[in-house]
Amino acid sequence: MPVIKINTSVYEQQLAEKAQRINAQFARFGVKTLEVFESEPIHYRQRAEFRVWHDGDELYHIMFNQETKEKVRVDSFDPGAELINALMVEMIKHLKDNEILRRKLFQIDYLTTLSGNALISLLYHKQLDEQWLAQAKLLQQHLQQTFNVELIGRARKQKHVLGNEYVVEQLSVNGQQYTYQQVENSFTQPNAKVNEKMLAWAQDICAPLKNDLLELYCGNGNFSIALAGSFNRVLATEISKSSVKSAQFNIAANKVENLDIIRMSSEEFTQAMRKERTFSRLGDIDLHSYDCQTILVDPPRAGMDGLTCKLTSEYDNIIYISCNPETLERDLDLLTQTHNVSRFAIFDQFPYTHHVESGVYLTRK
Repeated sequence: MPVIKINTSVYEQQLAEKAQRINAQFARFGVKTLEVFESEPIHYRQRAEFRVWHDGDELYHIMFNQETKEKVRVDSFDPGAELINALMVEMIKHLKDNEILRRKLFQIDYLTTLSGNALISLLYHKQLDEQWLAQAKLLQQHLQQTFNVELIGRARKQKHVLGNEYVVEQLSVNGQQYTYQQVENSFTQPNAKVNEKMLAWAQDICAPLKNDLLELYCGNGNFSIALAGSFNRVLATEISKSSVKSAQFNIAANKVENLDIIRMSSEEFTQAMRKERTFSRLGDIDLHSYDCQTILVDPPRAGMDGLTCKLTSEYDNIIYISCNPETLERDLDLLTQTHNVSRFAIFDQFPYTHHVESGVYLTRK
């Protein structure tokens, strides 16, 4: 059976090599102790996307070798959660002989949770008609006899949602359960167990801090919600409409009463704070009523723009979550002019790859 197989015996070595590389890259910032948080060595991803290959009567998942660009048949996927692997088998079994559901199908996306909730998206190069919808409903009913799963069908300018367009994750952090809605096609941390460790690390930092917290690039409220208990008030910003909507769902689900999320880019927020522009979407939120001494930033791979980085440096305590060591290093060149690196951690979100997720805690000099 074609599999994407992991040699788990090399896990500790690959993590040690990442730690060594990051230690060397950031030593000039005075990093004395690197905190290292490992992943599960197998079945660690809650999200996976596969192309679909049609070969006569055969139908199977494929991925592409990043180096050779050759297609690789995938019947079993070690990085994927066990639930993803079980669903992969069931989907091929039921799609293979169903001409209506398999015709022009080119991709299957899986989104799962530690809590057993799953969402499968079927992507097509054809319009989805009533026949397709009827067959998809039958498939979903069959799958639901075994799994807590729902389907979505996508085609050009079409989207059929056969239930919810999201899953609901339950994360355990320092003995407390947190609920997070995760929407199809929106960003979520793919390695849920490592995400729990990231949240616990951030809670440990924030426990002795006071006053209010500002978070930029908050997504679905991943950090804001878990950290709200450490502060009087939390103000968070996010530009994605779907992420803001999920964040509002998560605020209500977790009964958080001291968190406000506004839909703004970091650049717009900087302009609002500097009183360079006014924004009607702020409603009755008075930005200058907050006493934020701590800021958390979790920017995309490009890091922060210069103005946002400058704004960040004006807060006493900075927590910087980064998915790109290169842009993190660039931004630290500016931030360490005013702050010292107090803690530095790496989280192995993406085992067996060169990718590193980092967390840096800086305090004012």
